[in-house]
Amino acid sequence: MALTSLIAETHAQRDGKMTHGDIPNGLRPHFQEYDPCTLDLDRDATLIIQRTLEYGTWDEIRWLFRTYGRPRIRTCVRERGERMLSRVTFNYWRKLLGIRRWRRSPFPTLQEEVWDR
Repeated sequence: MALTSLIAETHAQRDGKMTHGDIPNGLRPHFQEYDPCTLDLDRDATLIIQRTLEYGTWDEIRWLFRTYGRPRIRTCVRERGERMLSRVTFNYWRKLLGIRRWRRSPFPTLQEEVWDR
């Protein structure tokens, strides 16, 4: 990541508003249905957090925490994690972030069980 883009992200975070920014190149294949140049770090935060937690490398996870901060990622996992992350990924991040209570999925059956019937 270039130093100028890191400085720009830091300034955007300090101002309380994120701007358009580049996601790490390694994450781009996980946004196949989107144009990565049009992703907005603030507007698309939930999507970016979800894809990075699910598929990101450790360097990309570090970028995620620098960009959004632990409180915002923790809130995202607590409020939407059970529905948007795989079970293994959700439990991993839930334990790592110390989340004891979270918003439960409104669906009583697991997605895999629906197709096996």
